[in-house]
Amino acid sequence: MDIKWRFPEKIISCNNLNQKLGDANLRIFDCSTFLDYTDDHPSKPYDVKSCLPNYEKVHIPTAAYLDLQKDLSDNNSPYGMTLPELELLAQSFKKLGVGSPHHIVLYSSNGMQWATRIWAMLAAVGYQSVSVLDGGLDEWRRLGFATEYGINKFDPAEFDAQIDTDFFIEKDNVLSVLGRKDCVLLNSLTADIFKGESKRYGRPGRIPGSINIPFHALLNSSRGTLKSPGEILTILNDAGIKSNNRIINYCGGGIAATLTAFVLYQLGFDHLEIYDNSMSEWAMDTTLPIETDI
Repeated sequence: MDIKWRFPEKIISCNNLNQKLGDANLRIFDCSTFLDYTDDHPSKPYDVKSCLPNYEKVHIPTAAYLDLQKDLSDNNSPYGMTLPELELLAQSFKKLGVGSPHHIVLYSSNGMQWATRIWAMLAAVGYQSVSVLDGGLDEWRRLGFATEYGINKFDPAEFDAQIDTDFFIEKDNVLSVLGRKDCVLLNSLTADIFKGESKRYGRPGRIPGSINIPFHALLNSSRGTLKSPGEILTILNDAGIKSNNRIINYCGGGIAATLTAFVLYQLGFDHLEIYDNSMSEWAMDTTLPIETDI
């Protein structure tokens, strides 16, 4: 059977986007962020750094920049990139130019997970006219499409926010489902971190009972584009994940998990949640259980 994406318009190819450049209703955003890992730090796994300087040097024509940490996160949180109050988040998006009648295209460099993080945040405030660029800026440049430099900004826009408080969850929600057979804890980190071979997030290991599908396993390694729906569904089936499962996606800081959640959503999985602070919070809290393969 030929498996297809549930909403194919939400994954836009570089070729398709290139043909749409100049559409007045299209607003493109570079969502790239850089993590400077601090593996030896006792309480902080990484520093979050803006990619604004990189954006200024090269970006897709007409694209503006979204600064995840500066403009779209709770900067009073001890963890990087924590989701702010959703009503405030909706207002921030509006100020940055998200709103009717515009269709939003999100892209990032060094992986699609930064774009899918913004997709998930927009989903949480009810803005649905959104696509993610397959392969991001790296694929765009590989194909030789035009780029530009400088800074673009959009005028503010409006939309009727529909707040979804269930998509992003906290540690107490995760604790409440430990051991439940109908719930899958899906870890999107690399296998070494999942197994407990790395102390990147503090205590090594994972949330007990988790399944590991590293987010990069969902991508074509040579191009960073998504694997086909059929290939990804095979990966999920091999891991024992079923469409009627409640799936809590988590990673290190709620970023890579959004790529997994996006793909699951596109494959028709409806019971999806994202643990926002993920292992940045869980591993540092010694009152919470953890397991390893070591």
